[in-house]
Amino acid sequence: MSDQDQVPDLQELSVGDRTDAIPEELPILPLRDTVLFPNSFMPLAVARESSVRLIDEAISGGKLIGVFTQRDASLEEPQQADLYPIGTASHIHKMFKLPDGSLRLIVQGLTRLTLDEVTSVRPYLRARVRAAADTTQETDRLEIDALLRNVKANFQRVVSLSPLLSDDLQTLASSIADAGRLADFIASSVTTLETAFKQVLLETLDVRTRMDNLNRILIKELEVLELGSKIQSQVQSEVGKNQREYFLREQMKAIQKELGEGDDQTKEVEELQQKIDAAGMPDPVRKEAQRELDRLAKMPVAAAEYTVSRTYLDWLVMLPWQRRTEEVIDLRLTKDVLDADHTGLEKAKDRILEYLAVRKLNPEMKGPILCFVGPPGVGKTSLARSIARSLSRTFVRVSLGGMRDEAEIRGHRRTYIGALPGQIIQGLRRAESKNPVFILDEIDKLGSDFRGDPASALLEVLDPEQNFTFRDHYLDVPFDLSEVLFITTANVLDPVPPALRDRMEVLEIPGYTEEEKLAIAREHLVAKQVKNHGLTAEQLTMTDSAIAAIVRGYTREAGVRNLEREIAAVCRKAARRRAEGDMAPVVVTPDVVTRLLGAPRFLDEDVHERTRDPGVAIGLAWTPAGGEVLFVEASRMSGTGTLTLTGQLGEVMKESARAALSWFRAHAAAYGADPDFFEHSEIHLHVPSGAIPKDGPSAGVTLAAALASEVTRRPVRGDIAMTGEITLSGRVLPVGGIKEKVLAARRVGIREIILPRQNEKDVSEDLTEELRRDLTVHFVQGVDEVLLLALLPAPKPVGQRTTEHRPQPRVQ
Repeated sequence: MSDQDQVPDLQELSVGDRTDAIPEELPILPLRDTVLFPNSFMPLAVARESSVRLIDEAISGGKLIGVFTQRDASLEEPQQADLYPIGTASHIHKMFKLPDGSLRLIVQGLTRLTLDEVTSVRPYLRARVRAAADTTQETDRLEIDALLRNVKANFQRVVSLSPLLSDDLQTLASSIADAGRLADFIASSVTTLETAFKQVLLETLDVRTRMDNLNRILIKELEVLELGSKIQSQVQSEVGKNQREYFLREQMKAIQKELGEGDDQTKEVEELQQKIDAAGMPDPVRKEAQRELDRLAKMPVAAAEYTVSRTYLDWLVMLPWQRRTEEVIDLRLTKDVLDADHTGLEKAKDRILEYLAVRKLNPEMKGPILCFVGPPGVGKTSLARSIARSLSRTFVRVSLGGMRDEAEIRGHRRTYIGALPGQIIQGLRRAESKNPVFILDEIDKLGSDFRGDPASALLEVLDPEQNFTFRDHYLDVPFDLSEVLFITTANVLDPVPPALRDRMEVLEIPGYTEEEKLAIAREHLVAKQVKNHGLTAEQLTMTDSAIAAIVRGYTREAGVRNLEREIAAVCRKAARRRAEGDMAPVVVTPDVVTRLLGAPRFLDEDVHERTRDPGVAIGLAWTPAGGEVLFVEASRMSGTGTLTLTGQLGEVMKESARAALSWFRAHAAAYGADPDFFEHSEIHLHVPSGAIPKDGPSAGVTLAAALASEVTRRPVRGDIAMTGEITLSGRVLPVGGIKEKVLAARRVGIREIILPRQNEKDVSEDLTEELRRDLTVHFVQGVDEVLLLALLPAPKPVGQRTTEHRPQPRVQ
C-alpha cells in the first residue's frame, strides 16, 4: 500500500457523499467482539486465512468491504445467520503485513449496511448489501436538539471522570452538529461499552431513538464513574504503594453492592450467624466469634484474609461446644463387652470397672488419666475401643509416634499460612461430641526438636485440674476437655517424662501365657481370619494342637499379632487350594502346619545341654516384646587381673558384672576358691546374641552364678533360671517384668525359678493360679542363697564316692 494514502480529516466523514457509491455486492469481513461505526477509524487485526485473502483482493480492487460483527465470537467460519444484520461499509486506508502472515489494517467506516443475502462463502464471504440511511421525523427535531445537548454534556463529564478517555474527545464531540454522527462518534469512543450495546446503537436507524439509548447508557456510565470517584476519595488516605490491590477490591465491592451483586457474601454471613447462634458457645467464645464475623462481613470476598477468617469461623461453629453422647454406665454390660473382646487382662478390666463404678456414683468426679503399658499386640488400643463401645461413646484415636512438633498438639497460630488446630481439637471435631473416649497412642514414642516438645504440651491436656480451660493456639479461646475420657498407651514408661507420667494412672498389661494365646486364637483370631479369607468354619478347621504348634514354633512375642499373621498364612494357603479346585474340607493339625508354613522358625533351647559345663547360668530378661531366656557364659584364663565383658552390654549391666566379681572375690574362700584367683587370671563374661543390645540390673544374680561356677568349676543346674539385682554387699534387690520372665522360662521348659524376696507380691498378684501351681519359685535375699540353690557339687574323680548333700533352700 502506498505511503501517500492519507487519513482524511473529520470534515471528510460525510455519509451522504458515499452512499450512492456503495456497490450492490461486497466482500464481507466478520469481526469478533468489535463494532465499527460510520465516520470512525479503527485498527483491525486479521489472521483468518479467508479474511487475509479477502483483504488482499480488496486492496487490488476498490478497497471497499462490508464489516459485520459475529453473534458468536468463537466461530471460525460464520455464515449469514451467524452475523448481525446491520454492519458498516468500510474503506481500507492502510495495511501492514506481519511475519506470521497476519495483517494489521486501519479502516474507515462509511455508512450502515443491511445484509440481504450471502452470495458465496468461498474463498470468503460475499453478499448483496444495501445502504441503510438514518431516519428522522420532523416532529422529533425539538427532542433531538435537547438530546444532543444532553448527550454532549454527559459525554464531557464521562471524559473528565474516566482515566481511559482523552480530553481531546470533548473538543471533537462539541464540534459535531449532526445528532446521528455524534451518536456514532461517542459510541465508538467509549471503550467500556459492551459489544451488544454498541450493536444495538448501530442497528438503531431512528436518530431520536439512538440518541435516547445513548443518553441512558452515558447516564449509567456516569453513575459508575462517580461512584468510583467517591470510593477513591474515601480511601485515598489509606491507599499507598502496597495497597493498590486492596483499593481495586474495594471499588469492586462498592460497584457490586450498587448493582445488587453482593448477595452471595450476605447469604454466607447470615448462614454463619445462624450456626453461631445454634452452636451453644460459652459467652467468651461467642463474643470472639461474633467479632470475627463482623470483621468478615466488611471484608471483600477476594481478599486473602477472607479465606483465613472464614476457615477460623468454620472451626468454631463445627466444634461440639454442647454436643455430647448420652453415656450409659452399665457395669454388667461393660464387663460382658470387655470379656467378649479380650481374653485375660483381668487386672486391667477390674481397674476399668472400678473407675466406671465411681463415675456412676459421682458423675462430677474428675477421673484419672489411664495409661495402658505393655508389649505390642496385647490389646491396649482395642481395650480402649471396647470401653467406648460399652459406654456408647464415640471413639477417637491419635497416634503420637514420631510426633516432634508442639503445634501438633496445641495447633499453629493463625498468622502462619495453612494454620490448623492441633490434633486434640481436630479429634473432637471428628468425634462431634465433647465426651468421647480419646486414646493417645504410643505416648512413649514422642520426640522433641527445635519446634518444641509435644510431651510438655500434653501436660495441660492430661491434667484434670487444668484441661477444662484448654486453649489451642489456633482457636485462641478456651475449650473444656474435662468430660473427655483420655486413655494413653505405651510399650515402656522410661521415655515418658516424669511430669507427664505423674498425671497418669499406669495399668500394666503383661504378655499372654500360652494358654491365653490358645484361647484368644480359638475364640477370636481363627474365626476372624477364616471369614476374611472367604472361607467358612466347615471348610477350614484348626485344632488346638495346631494352634499350640504355631504359638511355640512360629511366634516369639508377648502379644498375638504374629500369631494372627501365621493363622492368616494358613488360611491363605487353604483358600488357594480351594480356588484351584480342591473342595475337600481342611483340618489343620501340627503336621499340616509344618507343611503349610515350613519348618518351625523358633526351636526351644536345650537348656540342660547349654549348662552341662561350668561357667554357664540361665537368666531371665524383659524386653518390650515380652520375656526372654538369657544365657550368661563365664571363662577364666591365665592373665593379670582383667575383666572382659562382651555381648553389647550397657553400662548398668557392666556395673552389675563388676559388682558380681567384687562380691565373689570377697567371698571366694567360702566356696573353696583361691581368694587371690583374680590376680593371676583374666575373666571373660559373655552374653550371647551379641547383635542385640542388653542393659539393666536384673542379670546381676545370673552374672554372679556364672562367675562362681567357672571359678569353682561347679556347674549351674540346667533346670533353674534366675533374675535379680545384686549389691556389693551381696543383697538381692527386686526387679520388674516378673510375669514376662516367668512365661519365658516356662516356654523353654524350666519350672524352677529364683526371684528376689521382695518380688513375692508380684508373683501372687500377676501370675494366675494355674501358673503358680506349675512352677517352683525360690525367693532369696542374698547371693549366697542363689549359689546354694543353683550350683551343683563339683565333679569327683572317677571311683571316688561322695556323701555330700546339697543343702535344701527355702522354697515357696
